[in-house]
Amino acid sequence: MSKQAPLSYRDNVLADDAATVRAIIASSGYFHDHEIAVAVELVEERLQKGLKSGYYFIFAEQAGRAVGYCCYGPIACAEGSFDLYWIAVDNDCRSRGIGKILLQKSEERIAAQGGRAVWVETSGQEKYRPTRDFYLHNQYRVEAVLKDFYAPGDDKYVFVKRFSGHGRKD
Repeated sequence: MSKQAPLSYRDNVLADDAATVRAIIASSGYFHDHEIAVAVELVEERLQKGLKSGYYFIFAEQAGRAVGYCCYGPIACAEGSFDLYWIAVDNDCRSRGIGKILLQKSEERIAAQGGRAVWVETSGQEKYRPTRDFYLHNQYRVEAVLKDFYAPGDDKYVFVKRFSGHGRKD
């Protein structure tokens, strides 16, 4: 069994991160091209507008290669609520705890920014069961299920994790 190189994390967004995000998201096999394009658009908007875009990123790197990332940001017109837009780990690096660390780091940064809740949306399709289980395992709870939201038979699950006060997680 070979030893894995240590992980490092960065929150600055680099010019080649659009391609990096495309590769990470595509490696899952879960998403359509138009969904992948949305993930890439968030990177491009951050590159164009900087922090004013409202999109924050954390990249997990191993041996100089990004192997996972998350993107989050404040929800417009909602005091202290943040969306977790994307969290993904390269398929070859899954089941190593990288997603959990990215989630924890995003929660810490959200709390530091005065966040009081993190909202996450995902599909109700069976192939997304591990995703839903991931959020439940990390103390998120199902706040709503919107029937047939994405397509007939494809419900939208809305998860939330609330922080008690600013900077403390429930």
